[in-house]
Amino acid sequence: MSTAAVLMILQLFAAAAGAPGGGVLLHVESHQVVLDNGVVQVWVSKPQGQITAVRYGDDPGNLLHFTGRSATGVMNSGGYWDLIWNFPGPGRPEGMTDVLDGTEFEVVSWSEEQVEVSFRSTYDPSRQDSVRLNVDKRLVMLRGSSGFYCYAILEHASEWPALNVSQVRLAFKLNPTRFNYMAVSDGIQRYMPAAADRDAPRGTPLAYQEAVLLVNASEPRFTGEVDDKYQYSLDNKDNHVHGWIAAAGDATTVPMGFWIITPSNEFKSGGPTKRELTSHIGPTSVTMFLGTHYVGDDIVAKINAGEQWKKVLGPMFIYLNSSPNPNPKRGDFQFHDMWKDAKAQAKAEVSKWPYSFPVSPDFHKAVERGSVTGRLLVRDRYVSGNDMPARLAYVGLAAPGQPGSWATESKGYQFWTRVWASNGSFAIGDVRAGEYNLYGWVPGFLGDYMYGTTITVASCNNVSLGDLVFEPPRSGRTLWEIGVPDRSAAEFFIPVPNPRNVNKLFLTKDRYRQYGLWERYADLYPAGDPIFTVGESHHSKDWFFAHVTRHVGTDEEASTARHIRFDLASVVTHGIYTLRVALSAAHYSRLELRVNGAPAAAGDRQSAPSMGLFMTPKFGDSNAIARHAEHGTWRSFEFKIEGRLLAVGENNINITQARAFNKFLGVMYDYLRLEAPGSHATSMNIWSWFVILFQCTTGALLFL
Repeated sequence: MSTAAVLMILQLFAAAAGAPGGGVLLHVESHQVVLDNGVVQVWVSKPQGQITAVRYGDDPGNLLHFTGRSATGVMNSGGYWDLIWNFPGPGRPEGMTDVLDGTEFEVVSWSEEQVEVSFRSTYDPSRQDSVRLNVDKRLVMLRGSSGFYCYAILEHASEWPALNVSQVRLAFKLNPTRFNYMAVSDGIQRYMPAAADRDAPRGTPLAYQEAVLLVNASEPRFTGEVDDKYQYSLDNKDNHVHGWIAAAGDATTVPMGFWIITPSNEFKSGGPTKRELTSHIGPTSVTMFLGTHYVGDDIVAKINAGEQWKKVLGPMFIYLNSSPNPNPKRGDFQFHDMWKDAKAQAKAEVSKWPYSFPVSPDFHKAVERGSVTGRLLVRDRYVSGNDMPARLAYVGLAAPGQPGSWATESKGYQFWTRVWASNGSFAIGDVRAGEYNLYGWVPGFLGDYMYGTTITVASCNNVSLGDLVFEPPRSGRTLWEIGVPDRSAAEFFIPVPNPRNVNKLFLTKDRYRQYGLWERYADLYPAGDPIFTVGESHHSKDWFFAHVTRHVGTDEEASTARHIRFDLASVVTHGIYTLRVALSAAHYSRLELRVNGAPAAAGDRQSAPSMGLFMTPKFGDSNAIARHAEHGTWRSFEFKIEGRLLAVGENNINITQARAFNKFLGVMYDYLRLEAPGSHATSMNIWSWFVILFQCTTGALLFL
């Protein structure tokens, strides 16, 4: 349907709109359906299920930017779902996008109180490139509601072949002539440049296509800034509401907001710290249910041949509001009022979860859910002689796996809470019936916690676990430490960006979101890698937040090293010292660690612990350095160092990130700690030769 046709239909329905507060109306036509509750009107193509228009209040215009499909048949306007998938195995097409067009339309429920409509598609084995899923897209409108709900049910039958799913999202492209102010969080709000400013000659591409320098923006205030959608990403735990505000166009319109509200993260992949896209230039707002950003392929949903699988995504609430005091003289203050109202609505939606109105039996209501309670304590005898309440810990339920596997889990549901109680008690409510492992991690301590027994949650039942004890990895007392074990690199030194490549919003906050910080390392340390002296240097000033490469020529990068200098008053020659290195992110990296002048790795040389040389395997796929984050997926290494390799007085440990074929390769550190031999330390036995203990993103422990 053309834009002109949509506008004409909007005008026809504007006069016939239901009265505010009245019942919900449904108009079913040959190629579209219209839902109308007197506050909001939504047009949806039939049977495809693409949202072509949204009207709010008395405003006659379409809040969406709808132009139909692109020349390649891709849906990239209006409101739409899409999915990226591929066939498993080598030599098969990768990254196939499916816009999940429905082929069957059904009115699921229709009353004055609510309307729910369905747009279904069924896997067709006769079509080679048919996505191997049944997809049921639902849209719900309630009486008097200032918005509408969207959810989808994905299903793979046991007799179907395998597939891999790397992305599922719900996206909205808004009217660019109306929306120009974006709000993602309390601290991330701004007027945005136009999408056309990214195109030549107004914009110049930078190191990758998402990052563009605005050299001649249509509004001069944006000229000289970098635009990149990844600068506005958020963790799942922080992503409650985001969207856009349209300023009043003339005397007949008022400022209005278009918001995506996430009432629960149970259906999102990767747990509370999974970072994903939100709103960005377009104007565009998205919900990422599954994506590889900041994690990599480890989080791809691999659905096996013969596997019965089903997952409900959503509902998400699309909320529309307007300024309670549309006075142009108030300027941006009315925007702040609308943001405050959107946050209040998000809080209200969270309080109503799980919703009672979805008709699909696959969405579990409150009576079909249970809960899990307990108390988490931390036992680290080198910190305290008593077990300590795990206050501020993250505790959650996810599919059975290994410690830390929740961070790459994408096929099931996850339920998380924060431990706020001073005694370490926690309660996880509204859990779908099923089998889970209990996972957790505690800021201030290394390691991942996992309850050793699978937990079965039943409807209307509470599982009380009592007191649980987490023993963080520890071999001996702390000799020195660098950073804070919080799974973030934000506490380290983050440089001022190149003034030619800035985003003005992040000049004084969240500086890690600036573009090009990987290039600043060579600018700041042109003569070589700096030395971090324990007891003199400080991580916030002297430890560059990302261990990056050094640009040494045209399209040529070189490895860099971290030099740690420290003194020991005494050494247990026959003891085993432990260096723990926790990383908040990594991208195609490999660490090489040398103790007190050990020979560097050369050729096929592997770890030689007796000589003080340690090497990790290749690891990481988060691309967090390029995507302006301070973390991706957390992982840790443990290096066992023979006491005879250390000396009384000055010692040196060098850590090199050995892979340098790309400027975005590298790691971000979370925390480093050197531990003395424990009180039970013995001479090195045969197992100590396997000196690197690698905690993978899946939580598996790999001895090398």
